[in-house]
Amino acid sequence: MYALVFFRILSFLHTAKVNISFYQINFLGVFFYYFLFCCHLFSPNTNYLLSNSLFCFLSDSGQIRSGSAIFAGVIRFINRFCMKKVLLLFTLSVCLLPLWAQRDFSEIDSLIKKMLPEASEVGISVYDLTAKKPLYSYRAEKLSRPASTMKLLTAITALSRPDANEPFRTEVWHDGVIEHDTLQGNLYVVGGFDPEFDSQAMDSLVEKVVTFPFSVINGQVYGDISMKDSLYWGHGWAWDDTPAGYQPYLSPLMFCKGTVEISVVPSTLQGDTASISCRPVSSYYTLANRTKTRTSSAGKFSFTRDWLTNGNNLVVSGNVASIRKDNINIYDSPGFFMHTFLERLHAKGIIAPQSYAFAELPRDSIHVERMAGWNTSVQKVLNQLMKESDNLNAEAFLCRLGAQATGKKQVAAEDGIVEIMKLIRRLGHDPKDYKIADGCGLSNYNYLSPALLVDFLKYAYSRTGIFQKLYKSLPVGGVDGTLKNRMKSAPAYRNVHAKTGSFTAINALAGYLKMKDGHEVAFAIMNQNVLSAAKARAFQDKVCEVIIGR
Repeated sequence: MYALVFFRILSFLHTAKVNISFYQINFLGVFFYYFLFCCHLFSPNTNYLLSNSLFCFLSDSGQIRSGSAIFAGVIRFINRFCMKKVLLLFTLSVCLLPLWAQRDFSEIDSLIKKMLPEASEVGISVYDLTAKKPLYSYRAEKLSRPASTMKLLTAITALSRPDANEPFRTEVWHDGVIEHDTLQGNLYVVGGFDPEFDSQAMDSLVEKVVTFPFSVINGQVYGDISMKDSLYWGHGWAWDDTPAGYQPYLSPLMFCKGTVEISVVPSTLQGDTASISCRPVSSYYTLANRTKTRTSSAGKFSFTRDWLTNGNNLVVSGNVASIRKDNINIYDSPGFFMHTFLERLHAKGIIAPQSYAFAELPRDSIHVERMAGWNTSVQKVLNQLMKESDNLNAEAFLCRLGAQATGKKQVAAEDGIVEIMKLIRRLGHDPKDYKIADGCGLSNYNYLSPALLVDFLKYAYSRTGIFQKLYKSLPVGGVDGTLKNRMKSAPAYRNVHAKTGSFTAINALAGYLKMKDGHEVAFAIMNQNVLSAAKARAFQDKVCEVIIGR
């Protein structure tokens, strides 16, 4: 009787030509056939028509595919040869359970149709790292501008080197000899492209120098920036992005990222000048305060400097209605470093030249001695790189990658890019199919694909030493970094560890997530031609939710 009820349900669905998905059909088929099998256990004379009608339903629905075909074949085989009940149960379990477990990602197709603005594009690649199989692909090979997801390729390639854990170093050396409270020689500050070198590090170097038995330098104070060529911006960087803090002037000697943090606090009295503080403190720059508190006639609030003439006069102007804070880059990063170093050396009572110069440390001299050093761990640089999408940190990784790989005294960005291209080839791709111009993604010349990003993520996942460092550094959905204000609710909350990437009309997201069933997944979503970053981010968040499962 129960079997007859199921038969009538099948007949109704067939007659009504109900449109249900492939995955729903498989689920229904598995459910029905297990029911029929149970009927057969208790009633060996269960009508063959029941199982056969199920096959007809699957076939006539027009949606039968490979999985359903296997299912139907199993049905016919079992019914024709009347295998033993135990063997029947085993066969069904082995053949049909994979179908039962399949996930339907057709909802992503619906999101693409409904949520993407007209004329925009997207490429998506999703790979199940646990099951080691692709889950979803949509224009995954399409070339797109990656923005800051480019940082994944730079970091993963750098972390793959055997000397990846070597810290970023800044050192002070001297040549000559120390006689009667005087250094009869020169002082050298040797840059190692430490992007996290700050005021604390600067004070530490100075304090170590002053412990040496001299108070007079009878020679020159040099900055050694020979690690890198003289190009201070990456290929394809927008010249008019200066003086924004996210585009610093690159150098092996970086002080406070080559930027000044400006904090502006309105006065308690309307019309008064706002209070301004700057970090770090240095006489290398000047400040012009042209603000008015809660005075609309003062004009729009702005930070800038006289960058068109390569000057370092910081100008803060306009109406200040609330507390404001921003970073401005400083022209000539090595000059900023050396000026501040010499200034603080003078403040400690060291009699030294009033000016500095640049020269390479003569390491082959018998009179060269190391005086002080400051190390920054790779993990610290990586955390800032990923969590805050720090462009300087990415370029530091790229430069050091080139130096480690080539052993050259002076490297260029191209030396690091060559190493990324080598890894691209190792992962089975043709480097000629892609374009890489920098390490951070600021360049308009970068072109990658979602499939390539996922292959890099797969590679990192397969190597514990790389993955542990990378995973720890990635922003966590709804928690920190560039994902702090996204994915606040389930199921994405805390389940997505990924790198963001955005500039005008470009928005991307790539990284790892954990599905509801516990499987780890690598994914890449690259939105192009989307002027509304908010719409692109909303789309990416929804895609992540679908992949995770509700």
